[in-house]
Amino acid sequence: MAHTMADYEQAVAPHKHDLFAGIGGRILELGAGTGPNAVYYPPGSTWIALEPNPYMYPYLKQAAQTHGLHLELAAGRAEAIPLADASVDAVVSTLVLCSVSNPSQVLQEVLRVLKPGGTFHFLEHVAAPTQTRLWHWQKRLKPLWRCLADGCCPDRETGRSVEQAGFASVNYTAFEAPLPALVRPQLVGRAHKAALA
Repeated sequence: MAHTMADYEQAVAPHKHDLFAGIGGRILELGAGTGPNAVYYPPGSTWIALEPNPYMYPYLKQAAQTHGLHLELAAGRAEAIPLADASVDAVVSTLVLCSVSNPSQVLQEVLRVLKPGGTFHFLEHVAAPTQTRLWHWQKRLKPLWRCLADGCCPDRETGRSVEQAGFASVNYTAFEAPLPALVRPQLVGRAHKAALA
């Protein structure tokens, strides 16, 4: 089991390598944190890091410099992305949709800021299959988990939310990450905004 985020990043690296294949241009990352995804972005890309915690900014600057990215820091929340309509080629969310206050609103914002034909790349922990023992435990422990994990909800139906958001196509794969059981079920995938006709 992963005991640190570094262990987790190493365990999910193959998933992220596939997830971010072909990404480039103007990339908006929701909740960029310390910048662990920067290694997957092509040098020369513009990396717009939407991060509400200013204490993360030095780490993001270092990651951008290390990986040859043009960094634009954006303070704010994913429910109200401070960018113009159709202004980015890709949006990235890794372990973020579990903690936002309104996932549906965030996904509408993602669609708004994506250029036509743009892609939403996501890797999130999600609810276990319905009515399984783990699903019941996720429901029972959700209040405590939210207090201990900065608002994180272990039982979000993220796949369904992305499917219902209005993307032209959605493809994702379920897998288990080496994490505590409550957040072991994960989804990795892409959703595409319709291109202009």
